[in-house]
Order: sequence, then C-alpha cells, then structure tokens
Amino acid sequence: MTVLAPDRLFDGERIRTGAAVAFDGACISATSDTAPPGAIRLSGLLAPGFIDLQVNGGGGVLFSDAPGREALRTLLDVHMGRGATGVMASLISSERTVMTAAMSAVGEALRYGQDGLLGLHLEGPWLAPSRRGVHPASALRPMDEDDIDLLTRQADYPLMVTLAPECASPAQIARLVAAGVRVSLGHTAADVDTVMRAIDAGASGFTHLFNAMPPLDSRQPGPVGAALSCADAWAGLILDGIHVHPAAARSAYLAKTAQRLMLISDAMPSVGGPQSLNLFGETVRLSGGALRTASGVLAGAHLDMAGAVRNAVRLMGASEADALRMATLSPACFLGVDAGRGRIAPGARADFVLLDEELNVTGVWTGGRRLTRGPASGVTV
Repeated sequence: MTVLAPDRLFDGERIRTGAAVAFDGACISATSDTAPPGAIRLSGLLAPGFIDLQVNGGGGVLFSDAPGREALRTLLDVHMGRGATGVMASLISSERTVMTAAMSAVGEALRYGQDGLLGLHLEGPWLAPSRRGVHPASALRPMDEDDIDLLTRQADYPLMVTLAPECASPAQIARLVAAGVRVSLGHTAADVDTVMRAIDAGASGFTHLFNAMPPLDSRQPGPVGAALSCADAWAGLILDGIHVHPAAARSAYLAKTAQRLMLISDAMPSVGGPQSLNLFGETVRLSGGALRTASGVLAGAHLDMAGAVRNAVRLMGASEADALRMATLSPACFLGVDAGRGRIAPGARADFVLLDEELNVTGVWTGGRRLTRGPASGVTV
C-alpha cells in the first residue's frame, strides 16, 4: 500500500491541509485528515487527475485525421503528462465511416487498457452550417436513422455527442439519451424555444458555451440564455483568454457555479507539437496563443487543462477549489463516471495530479502509477 501526504489535498469538493490518501494498486483505499507514519511527503497540492471532455489532438496528431490506436496513444501521452488522466478523444465532424472507425478505435483501446482514455466525443456532424466554425461544410448533415443506429449500438464506454438542436429532433435526442449517450448542444443558431425542447428531451450540456452560437440578447436569449437560466444544465468553457472574454466567463461562473460549469481544453495538435497544422486543406497557425486559419477563424485551442485551471483563477476569479472542481468532479458528474473519477475518496481510481503554488503540474499518477516526464515536449512515458 502507498500513502501520499501532500501539503494540501483537493478531494473533489474542498481543499484539506495535512490530509493523506492511501491506495493499493489502481484503487484508493482510504483518506485521512493526518498523515500516518511512513507516508510519502509531497510538496504542493494533490488533486484528482483532470478530466477533459474535448481533446482534438496533441503531439502533432489530430485524431480526426487518423482515428486509430496510434493517434490515441500520442495525444494521450501528451495530455496525461499535463495532468489529464481522463480524456474524451474528440472527432471533428466526419463522414459516418470515419465515425465508425473512431468508435471502434476507442473501444479497442479501452479493451486493451489504454491509460488516460475515458471515451469518445463526437462533435458533429449534426451542426448548423451558419455556426460551423472550422468544421467542414461538406460533412454537416441532419441526424438520420442510420446515425441513431450507430450511436445507440454500443454501451462499453462514455459516448458524448455535440449537436445543434435544429439538426436533430427532440424524439431523436430522447432516443440517444435513453441509450446512455450524453447529448450536448453546440454549433447552433437555434432560438431559445428550440433549445429548451432539446433540454426537455434529455440534452444535458452545452459545448464550449458562448462560442459557435449567437450572443445573448434580451429578446432573443438563444442558446446562451437557455444555458445560463437552466439550473441543471452543464456547460463547458474554453478558458484560454481568447475564446471567451473574462467578463463573460465570470458571468457564467456566477450563474452556473462550479457544480455545473466545466473546463475543457479543446486542444489541438499544437499542444506538445508543431505550431502549425493542416486542417481539412487549410493551414492553421499558432500566433499570440490562438490557432487561426488564414481568414482568422479560430480552430480549436492551444490549451491544456492545467492552463485552464490557472486561467479560471486568474481570469474568472474562481477559487482554487472551484477551479479544480470544474476540471475534475464536475465533468465526471456530467459523464456519470463520478463514482470512480474526479474525486479522491475510497473506491475511486488512484489518478492524481500534483500542482505547485502557481498550479503548474509537477507530478501525475494514473491507476496508482506515477508517470515520468519524457524528453520531448513534456510527454509521459
């Protein structure tokens, strides 16, 4: 049995000083308010491993380009080394054959015990063309029966879909939810009534709130108004200081609280990789912290979860505990995996991230095993 005794410990809900956590293999066996003799002392703040609902790529690899196990291993190595021990690999709007390949790759990787992988996030292709961002227009389409059959035939891992409510009926959304799919609304131009019908049908989240949707208006509140006014709805935020103005982020934080707001990276291959990439035939370059096409359209984010946590404190005014909750327990609850993820408690996985006073990552454990830093771009080996 191993016992860690950090200076401070965040258990998913609160920060405890002088507490310790014991684990045997991959599972936490106990926590205590004081460190027993023989505990390994750690300098810093120990928290549950981050859970990232939207990872498009890393290490120069875009999952949508090659949705297979090799791409998964590359992006997971990069993001696990940065503290994300639970990753939802994300597929940008694609043809059904590519979606099928991605679902198979994730299922196979999980069967072989791939560390760091939680499940799959299909972002589209059921998106509004007017709010598609960099998603290829040729891939967008309304949801049909073949899509429903594909999305509801598996239940081996968490599956999340982002769709525009004008591209899928409430009945279709209800069928997905009944099959265990987490439905999140995004890339939409829908009015508030259409959005509310989707929520009533079971949609429970909003993908990268404020982005790829109309701004809040007093007479046309739209998706933003629906997200802020629905107490039970979850919402993700890209907190890179570029996608969302700090004042807008602060408004969401005050309205939703850390119990319903979630930090996401929307990470692209530039995280741990080259500063430019080819995206569906367009060159995307990193400049001033932003990834943009030649025409200036934002194309994902150059962000990891530790950076999002730091920005939640610095830009949004969140407490450390709230910033950490939005990166751990809240996304775990949204996915329904909070019994074993997102918290430091008996029975949960021994997935941890160790942070210094500036909330930089200094150590990562996954399944009770401490990772070491690799020579290239801080990935794990």
